[in-house]
Amino acid sequence: MNRIANDLGTKNISQLLLKQAIPASIGILVMSINMIVDTIFVGRWIGVLAIAAITVVLPIAFLISSIGMGVGIGGSSIISRALGAQKEDKAFEVFGNQISLTIGLSVLFVLLGTFFCLPILQLFGANGDIIAPATEYFHVIVWGVPFLAFAMMGNPVIRAVGKPNYAMFTMILPAIANIFLDVVFIKFMNLGMFGAGLATSISYAVSGLFILWFFFSKNTELKIVPKYFKFNHSILKEIFSLGGVTVVRQGTISVLVIVLNYTLFKYGGEVSIAIYGIINRVMMFALFPVLGVTQGFLPIAGYNYGANDSKRVKETIKISILFGTVIATLIFILIMLFPDELVHVFTEDKELLNLTPNALIIAFLATPVITTQLIGSAYFQAAGKALPALLLTLLKQGIFLIPLVYVLPKFYGVNGVWMSFPIADVLSTLVTYFFLKKEIQLNLQTKN
Repeated sequence: MNRIANDLGTKNISQLLLKQAIPASIGILVMSINMIVDTIFVGRWIGVLAIAAITVVLPIAFLISSIGMGVGIGGSSIISRALGAQKEDKAFEVFGNQISLTIGLSVLFVLLGTFFCLPILQLFGANGDIIAPATEYFHVIVWGVPFLAFAMMGNPVIRAVGKPNYAMFTMILPAIANIFLDVVFIKFMNLGMFGAGLATSISYAVSGLFILWFFFSKNTELKIVPKYFKFNHSILKEIFSLGGVTVVRQGTISVLVIVLNYTLFKYGGEVSIAIYGIINRVMMFALFPVLGVTQGFLPIAGYNYGANDSKRVKETIKISILFGTVIATLIFILIMLFPDELVHVFTEDKELLNLTPNALIIAFLATPVITTQLIGSAYFQAAGKALPALLLTLLKQGIFLIPLVYVLPKFYGVNGVWMSFPIADVLSTLVTYFFLKKEIQLNLQTKN
């Protein structure tokens, strides 16, 4: 792994960022296209209620799989810093502990989800006519969640060892599989929500099995070694402290989804939940390059922080924010110019076509400023500073967005929900900028 260390510690930051961010962006793009196509298929071939059902169920699946995501991001931060400090044995041990944690915890939560399906769905906002299709969908995809958790654990580790192209394939392959299987199960076999769930579950398995193959292959120096499966309490503590940031963030997003679904149902019924389903898919698709920059930033910042090279860390922060802001501004312009065309991709329902474009415009108003918040919170996670990483990660969804979603609709109806998004973006960006600037002045200046 010495070559990887030399690359992350010596190559031009802009080149490194592009090398890491482009595959990450492509992977996120394809995954987002997959979710968009999935929404289009169920919306056109099953109905509007199917979109609402998926909007309710997927956050539950991602909450369970966020265990793997948290273990992956927390562990990859430790691995990046261990490689920067030339401690390769620690990297192997961390990876072994990650595998044991992910498998054990994801299976436990899948069993809980299976036995308490209906109460969980109702908690997440499955009301009225949404309950039946949501239940059918959930019962199928829950069995694919352990594979998704393993994939989410392995993906950031692959990036941490300098193999971003393989990390990209972990997102591309399941997306292709899901689109193909959607056509087979929904269109040709007419399996409805069961078919949509089966396609999604199999696609999760494709991703998890690809990552399993990668770590047994000759393409990586970091291998799956059974002797490292035994838990090391100090490593577990560090993984939990950093990975817990991701789990808590996903948990906060799940609480947000609960508040959103209840609020939207109260003020606008099933149609408003379907509108949010479309907006959420557009957000995932439109912001893929900004999220790619953030993912590309993590291993570079983490490695150089571990190597005590503050100059390269600061340069990585500066370039990442610049790249992301330029991209986010271009995305903002496109959405402002073509909201109707974007919505028309998802549905032909006249009510959705009439109501969704305005909601989409409002929700994206603060897009140009979001990169500072994303990179700022990612920096503290890369540096192994769990508490500020947690606080900054929770800013948008937890501290600002949930209260806004609860309060604003009392005065502005459903539009209050859409207004909550740009307000939360601006407030969280301002707070993150303050903390990041202070961190650079106090700590990075003194590291040599």
